[in-house]
Amino acid sequence: MNFFPTYSEILVSSLSCEEVARKIGVVTKKVDYLDVVVKKEKWHQFNGEVDDRHFRLSLIINNADSFLPLINGKIESTKNGCILFLRYSLFPSSVFFLAFWGIGSVLLALFFIFYEKQWMYALISILAGAGNFLFAWSYFKTKLKQSQMIFHQMLSLQEKN
Repeated sequence: MNFFPTYSEILVSSLSCEEVARKIGVVTKKVDYLDVVVKKEKWHQFNGEVDDRHFRLSLIINNADSFLPLINGKIESTKNGCILFLRYSLFPSSVFFLAFWGIGSVLLALFFIFYEKQWMYALISILAGAGNFLFAWSYFKTKLKQSQMIFHQMLSLQEKN
């Protein structure tokens, strides 16, 4: 079981690797995070990097979102098109946040159990840590569906609603 939210999928396309990389590249804005002003074009859907066989993307957002999926993809050629291997995960900073507060909750619970003998406070600490993970998983799933829908539409694997 993975403690941190992740999701993997495999997509098959009749397009060549170069066509898929080009389609992804058209809707992806390479961002210099040191720029003060980042201009968003209306056709850009993702921030990230794309090369011939790999890409790393995230949805373009207007507000901070700690649980936005990071899409790591690999494109492999086949006789009749290509296969995309996608892995959706949290950004490393979000994984650190969840790990830090998960470990902190457990340590706090151990402190309350063994040092203070306060079982109720220990239970509250554990429930707060578990609640943090449950919130992260549920919010990640919501954002995952949004990212998948846009990605699939971009590759014309799904009809636009």
